[in-house]
This record gives sequence, structure tokens and C-alpha cells, in this order.
Amino acid sequence: MISLFQYETPPGPCGYLDGQTWRYQHEVVAALTPAEYQERLEGGWRRFGHLLFRPACPACAACRSLRVDVARFRPNRSQRRNRRLNEGAVVLTIGRPALTREKLDLYDRYHAHQTAAKGWPDHGPKDAASYRDSFVDNPLPVEEWRYTLAGRLVGVGYVDRVPAGLSAIYLYYDPAERDRGLGTWNVLSVIDRAAGLGLPHVYLGYHVAGSESLDYKASFVPNQTRGPDGGWHD
Repeated sequence: MISLFQYETPPGPCGYLDGQTWRYQHEVVAALTPAEYQERLEGGWRRFGHLLFRPACPACAACRSLRVDVARFRPNRSQRRNRRLNEGAVVLTIGRPALTREKLDLYDRYHAHQTAAKGWPDHGPKDAASYRDSFVDNPLPVEEWRYTLAGRLVGVGYVDRVPAGLSAIYLYYDPAERDRGLGTWNVLSVIDRAAGLGLPHVYLGYHVAGSESLDYKASFVPNQTRGPDGGWHD
């Protein structure tokens, strides 16, 4: 690993739970092997581009890293319905990250919808340089998952492969197809791929009990969360 610098953000209002204060540890890296990132995942870290981060909140430990037990995973009724809707209709292609105008437009439509529907911050259109920094220029090999429907791009996700699992980084999709539940379909697809590769876990980032935007992760069961003791618990 080539670490460039570390810093801690100042405390600020939590974006997940009202009345709480959050703070993050950050580390910017130039290079990182999959095995090194596996160690970071086990330690409660995540990454976005070259930035590694984990919560360091002064008075709250609600953010828990969550991973799905791939071998024991059993879809619930809603997830089985999602599979019937999307399997055979939405085509997945896995390749290397690349920047295109089509992806930028899709990303902007997705975030404009999330801003209007869920109150996400409005940062305006994504420019090519910031998209490249977030998704294309990475410190380790990354898979880009492209979802098409009748030949039209409807979703793009990014996935890290580490020795003991797959880590879902981010997904954006066409808000006109939101009834398809492409977020759920992406997680199901990542779990399927991990099972096919014989990998034991799928890492879904942080779960925060009581946070509407993150609650969906707990529906993929069995799963484990990382506790304050550093261990993983069913």
C-alpha cells in the first residue's frame, strides 16, 4: 500500500440519524492491493476512489459494516419477485471502468431524482474529472457492472473483488426504471457472482438501524455486522 496522507474530519450533523454527530477517519492512498483492502474491510473501512474512510463518531456507534453470508443466503419473497422481474430482461456486462457521456447523463438523472424525491444534496451535474476521480481512477482493480434493458443503459455499478468476497461500492440507475428495483437486483447479482466464484462474503458498506436510506441492507439475510469489539456477529 502507498499511503499519501491521513486526516480526520471535524464533527458535524449526522446525515443518517437526527440529533447525532458524525466524524470520519480518512486516508488517501495511491495504491492498494486487494489483500490489503480486505484487511481494511475487516477493520470497518470503506473506500471511494483513492479515499479510504470509516466512522469515528464521538458519541455514537450506530454505523456498522455489514456483510452477507453468501453460502447461507436465502432470498425473501420480495427478492424472489425482483429476480423474476429482472432475470432474462436486464442484461449485465462486467468490464473495466470507463468514462462515457451516456454514463454521465445517467448519473445526473439519477441524482436529480434522488435530490427531488429524497432530499439528497444538489451538487449539480457531474463533470468528467470528478466522475473519473470517483469511479475510473482507482488504487486497485475494479469491476464496472453495466446493466442494459432492450439495449439501453439503465444502471451502472462498481464492485471491488478481494480475496474473501466482493464489495459493492456504488450503483446509480435510470429513475424511469425504479419500479424494477435495480438496487435490489444489483445486490442479488453481486451475491450470485460471489457464489459462483466460491467467495464467502458480499460487503454492502454501512448499515445504520433507523436510517431509511440504509435499512434495505438488513433484508439480505443471513448477514453479519461488525461490532464495536471488532468482531463480526450474526
